[in-house]
Amino acid sequence: MCVIVQPAAMATGGAPMPGATQMATKVELTISCENLMDMDVFSKSDPLCALYINSTGSHWYEFGRTEMILNCLNPKFAKKFVLDYYFEMVQRLRFCVYDIDNDTYDLSDDDFLGELECTLGQIVSNRQMTRPLRLKNNRPAGCGTITITAEEITDNRVAHFEVAARRLDKKYLWWSDPFLEFYKLTETGWQLAHRTEVMYNNLNPVWTPFRISLRSLCGGDVEKPIKVECYDHRYNGSHALIGTFKTTLAEILCERKQTKKNYKNSGVLCVKRCQVQKEYTFLDYIMGGCQINFTIAIDFTGSNGDPKSPQSLHYINPEGYNEYLTAIWAVGNVIQDYDSNKMFPVFGFGAQVPPNWQTVFSSLKLFNTDELLLDVCVAGIEGVVDAYQKCLPQLKLWGPTNFSPIIKHVSCFARQALYQNMASQYYVLLIITDGVITDMDQTRAAIVEASRLPMSIIIVGVGGADFSAMEFLDSDDKLLRSPFGDVAARDIVQFVPFREFQGSSVALAQSVLAELPDQVASFFNSYKLKPPRGPDDARPPEYSTLT
Repeated sequence: MCVIVQPAAMATGGAPMPGATQMATKVELTISCENLMDMDVFSKSDPLCALYINSTGSHWYEFGRTEMILNCLNPKFAKKFVLDYYFEMVQRLRFCVYDIDNDTYDLSDDDFLGELECTLGQIVSNRQMTRPLRLKNNRPAGCGTITITAEEITDNRVAHFEVAARRLDKKYLWWSDPFLEFYKLTETGWQLAHRTEVMYNNLNPVWTPFRISLRSLCGGDVEKPIKVECYDHRYNGSHALIGTFKTTLAEILCERKQTKKNYKNSGVLCVKRCQVQKEYTFLDYIMGGCQINFTIAIDFTGSNGDPKSPQSLHYINPEGYNEYLTAIWAVGNVIQDYDSNKMFPVFGFGAQVPPNWQTVFSSLKLFNTDELLLDVCVAGIEGVVDAYQKCLPQLKLWGPTNFSPIIKHVSCFARQALYQNMASQYYVLLIITDGVITDMDQTRAAIVEASRLPMSIIIVGVGGADFSAMEFLDSDDKLLRSPFGDVAARDIVQFVPFREFQGSSVALAQSVLAELPDQVASFFNSYKLKPPRGPDDARPPEYSTLT
């Protein structure tokens, strides 16, 4: 399908809650703001919205973040939040808006633009709720407001697009930097559904294939109007509209052309492929027999301190805990329910190991048993804790802090699972560490390679070290690149600093595992892999295809 782009001048228009055993309804939250405070001197604020969920008492954990939008006081965020809604529970939420001034993951050093605290029930009952933003002292955040729209998720269909454009208008001297925005028509106007990446200095762009849920694109109704706008990107946020057109998903699927006469068009948008397909959910895969394989890697470098000293991060207090053990228990207790045999590989890195005292990453079990060297698994989370406690006195904490060997090791198994051509195995690597990575380039390359495999990486940072390198690996805003320029296929790293969850292992587990269900489902769906078993062994039906 090729569509004439109407010139601008003629345009007319998560993680389950603790203790909840009841059935949940999934809702999707869309965020936008208006009249935000301008905190920058020579430009406008660069806003981002972070969502926090109250877990217990006064403790809040970060559930997720939207993308950051450059130089914009009236942002419409494309990234949405999907939450489990329980009618019988009070689910307290806090939406915090920040002006991002640096590349660090920590938001405490960014300008605070205001927050809204409410319940998920309030949002659901209003469907769309606009409220003023408040500062920490409860004073108004200027004239800033936040609008939250809730929509129940009942439709698992998605539209897969391959889109290109030809002969776009030049908006700056002899070039344009085009990107697209897709909008859904709602009762209150047009709502942003998807924003593509920017194709710099290109009048004939071919965008990376993307997917939009039918829920976000047209509310599940293929006859409902869709608006597409093409912009020339400007760093100051005042993007220039190249052109726009309106259509429906049904028209795209039926290959109808939209043309208008008596005006000079701003270019031609070509939908090279559009495929509507019902996708499997995370529960479809888990209930269909997909196994989550959990591997743990523990940092035994010298910067942790002497385990015999109470100041050491490896010091086990009289209650039998330290930060490493707390992280293992918190994450492992959730993950182990999705592994049928509950046999977990557990490794250490950065220590000198007997008998030759070489610094390698090695299975902790090898220090505690006379069994075969190939048997590197321990039984259950209790076995992980036991192996950790027994091997600790045998090690010499040393260095360096190298992540790439263990990532490559787990990647080998994930690659073998991919060859099965079925969604039977997914691998999760938990790395618990106290410091700066010493093989950053090799780690970046290993993560980029692993992004194309059924695998996710969780990094928990313990202690008070500088974790900016870990935050860089958790590429929420843009995909990670290897030193050779290769771009990750998807974001597979989730980093959290343990110090933000002191005293709340439940909140720690919720935070680090919040992205995992979507990572599992999106990976297998992108490879068109079905669960090993199910009531219907056929693939989900494909409703329509345009190629």
